[in-house]
Amino acid sequence: MNIKLEKLIYALNQRFKKEIIAADYQAMPLQGGTVGNVYLVLGTAETAEGEILPYRIVLKIQKKWERYGDPGSWRREYDLYSSDLGTIFSEALRWPTCYHAEFNVEVNEYQMWLEFIDGVTGLDLTSEMYEKAAGELGRFQGKLYAEQPAVLQSLTNLSHANLMKNTYLHYRSWPVVYDYIRSEDCELPLHLRQMLIDIDEQAGEIFDRIEKLPLVLCHRDFWVTNLIYADGNIALIDWDTSGWGYLGEDLASLIADEPDIDHMVEHYQRCIPAYYKGFSEYVDVFRIADHCVYEMILLVFGYRLVEGYLHTETDDEKTKHVHTLQKIYEMKTIPLNL
Repeated sequence: MNIKLEKLIYALNQRFKKEIIAADYQAMPLQGGTVGNVYLVLGTAETAEGEILPYRIVLKIQKKWERYGDPGSWRREYDLYSSDLGTIFSEALRWPTCYHAEFNVEVNEYQMWLEFIDGVTGLDLTSEMYEKAAGELGRFQGKLYAEQPAVLQSLTNLSHANLMKNTYLHYRSWPVVYDYIRSEDCELPLHLRQMLIDIDEQAGEIFDRIEKLPLVLCHRDFWVTNLIYADGNIALIDWDTSGWGYLGEDLASLIADEPDIDHMVEHYQRCIPAYYKGFSEYVDVFRIADHCVYEMILLVFGYRLVEGYLHTETDDEKTKHVHTLQKIYEMKTIPLNL
């Protein structure tokens, strides 16, 4: 990985608020794919006064690509960091600081130098951390919903409120998954198949209920690998799918996107009340009788789990998808203390 040293030094100037005159580095991939790459860059930096400072910083390189139904998503994070959105976060829930960002129009690619936050993430998060994340998200969305800061109106590249609905309808129109759960060849347990068929039959009425919920600024990829718990606070990365969505929509991802399966039901029981409690600090939510999070989980992840079941070649992965669907099935009758 070849890094332009002058860009690194500029970012480190912003990071340390000191004049950096030299730096060494090594880079290792944190995650990556065909459309972008993320690197941890670490080394030592030398100040003009001769001070040697160890550092860790994140370099994100994002190329143009097209997400179904959301063509602007590939550059959304750059656009949001270029806006004043960062001013509305709190210490309790925020994104990593961006030290430098640049957009290359000729090749449709941007690079961002970001704060490295060392904390707990992914399936290492505890149930208490899940609950903390849900509560802080509710508080953040409630504050924005109540105060409507001017920055929200200035954001021009956000995903639209109907993204969840359109994605579900796109999946439902795909014969591979739609026909499978209705076929004699389907190996999924009958009660799980029926759960998915029922949600299809009730989808119109369910979306009518969802669309009566408050419209809030959603992250839309609020799952455990994008959450970092550090010093009692939550940092949230990867904002490329964010936009307008419905109250509780992000909880579907927190609870059901590649989850800690053994604790899914517990997270459902703990996170929804915590989220509503946070939101209610700014907005009266007692009039909301139906939170619809269970339905959102099924609408967003039901067919995705069937797709995963069909296309994985390992028995362990198939079992994992079935167990996830089973936990969703168990949530339906779980009482919540809202």
